[in-house]
Amino acid sequence: MRKVTQYTTGSPDVLELVTDAPRPLPAPGEVLIEVKAAGVNPVDAKVRAGSGLLGEPPFTLGWDVSGVVVEGDGFEPGDEVFGLVRFPREAACYAEYVTAPFEELLLKPPTITHDEAAAIPLVAETAWQALVHAANVQPGERVLIHAGAGGVGHVAIQIAKARGAHVITTASEIKHDFVKALGADEVIDYRENDFAAELAGSLDVVLDTVGAGTAAESLPTLKPGGRLVTIVEYRDESLPGLAEEHGVEYHGMLVKPSADDLFEIVKLIADHKFKIELAAVLSMEQADKAHELIETHRTTGKIVLIP
Repeated sequence: MRKVTQYTTGSPDVLELVTDAPRPLPAPGEVLIEVKAAGVNPVDAKVRAGSGLLGEPPFTLGWDVSGVVVEGDGFEPGDEVFGLVRFPREAACYAEYVTAPFEELLLKPPTITHDEAAAIPLVAETAWQALVHAANVQPGERVLIHAGAGGVGHVAIQIAKARGAHVITTASEIKHDFVKALGADEVIDYRENDFAAELAGSLDVVLDTVGAGTAAESLPTLKPGGRLVTIVEYRDESLPGLAEEHGVEYHGMLVKPSADDLFEIVKLIADHKFKIELAAVLSMEQADKAHELIETHRTTGKIVLIP
């Protein structure tokens, strides 16, 4: 079996392709999946660079998978499945085979490819949990989604629109047409305009997917009783107090695998209200390039690796 693993080599930038790794065996309640595609997310690059989420190397990255069931519980051999696996524990989806708890997986809709399916789970479950479970977005509410052309952002636009919201997003000028095509009602070029001044006191919900102080900067844009959700700065202990001072709710969150939430996305796909944008599909041998691309913070949509 081949897999992409980070080893302790003196550099946090080294990913090594292992060609003779043993094929994993499913435990009770798990399935063995022949991987057809694995999604790449910003958290992958952060872990590779030393965030500590998986401890010290060696470890194998990747939490998004789409593939074919070989054996195990809950599904039949040959079933095509996809899902967000084991997050935030090691799942090792950058590989030819992976084991996964069957309860975290769904049958892949026949209308999407394995590449598209692998790109969906982490970003879609994140956006769903942020906008539906945390913020409880309602029809007619004004919602700001930061970085609307990114992985989570372009999914969040579609979910907020499906909830009936008026969606505002930040994006560079070159990406305005893209986010408008997804349903954004207003777009602010964050390089040229002060979003906080433009939107002061006018929003019901803000979703921060950027970090670097964006959550705090967004507080003045919210109405009293508005909701701020950050998926990046959830460890910032100052944000709950700042939110309270502004009279708004604060939600810092880390996504949890949920086949139920993923099923809601599948329903949106069936209703033609959701699509995933692929920025690049690369081979496992190009995992280092995938991380270089994602660390530019300029990709549109998602990056996927294929064995």
